[in-house]
Amino acid sequence: MVGRVATVFEVFIFVPIIAMVVLGLAKWHHNPFVPLVPPRQPFSKVIGVGLALGLWLYSGYEQLSTVAGEVENPQRSYPRALALVVPLSIAIYFLPTFAALATLGDWQQWRDGYFSTAALLIGGPWLGSLMTIAAMVCNVALLNSTVLTTTRMPFALAEDGYLPPFLSGRHPRYGTPWIAIVISAAIYASLALHSLGDLISIYVWLRAATTVLTVLSAWGLRRKRPNLPRAFRIPGGDLGLIYVIAMPLAMAYVVLRYSDPIAMRWGPWALAAGPVVYFVAKWFAKRAAQKAAAKVG
Repeated sequence: MVGRVATVFEVFIFVPIIAMVVLGLAKWHHNPFVPLVPPRQPFSKVIGVGLALGLWLYSGYEQLSTVAGEVENPQRSYPRALALVVPLSIAIYFLPTFAALATLGDWQQWRDGYFSTAALLIGGPWLGSLMTIAAMVCNVALLNSTVLTTTRMPFALAEDGYLPPFLSGRHPRYGTPWIAIVISAAIYASLALHSLGDLISIYVWLRAATTVLTVLSAWGLRRKRPNLPRAFRIPGGDLGLIYVIAMPLAMAYVVLRYSDPIAMRWGPWALAAGPVVYFVAKWFAKRAAQKAAAKVG
């Protein structure tokens, strides 16, 4: 169900984006790469904010693993889907921005939601309205896929005893973890009180931590269980593994080192919540184990 809905949303979003790219390139009057760095802004700040935005734009692919059990032949489906989706995502992010800047040259005006304004100036009211609707549909599509992937994590943790057992409740008709979905939706709704920029600034700290732990876990598995059968193995031997680990570590350092003031203020607190949640989860798991042992006894 989620896959079908996502496909319909994606096709609809393509329509105004393709129209904006075609019309924008046809009216090319400016160099979209000038200025490369905004005047009176240090390069370190620009690259830090840019990497933070990039991390947010291209994050979430590892969450595919949480729904692998609901996908037919994931070993074959996932690589094929990623080979298509990643280049397509790059094009969708880059080409409309490139076309709008090449047409209008008004980089100083770009703020949250400016794509609709740019579409209005390039194609007229019809394209501006269509882009606004597409932006709304895009947010619904994003929430649609996010709810699918993130709600399986508390569900699985609850099944394993690391979170309260009521989170593992399934819907009687669809078999989905409906309690985890409702609670997650409430949390997402509360985050809507903050601006996108603030949320991205704080999110990158958590994103960097997740990325670092993910690549280090690959190194740990290669070191501890080198002969374990795998559906996928990082190519290139030790050199390939070093590359896969070193690049995300370097990127995480740059993002955290040059975070904006909001991220520097709240990011460490968000990161510190991880160990707290870990010990709470361990406490639930210990209680679950004790109850199970008491029943057996």
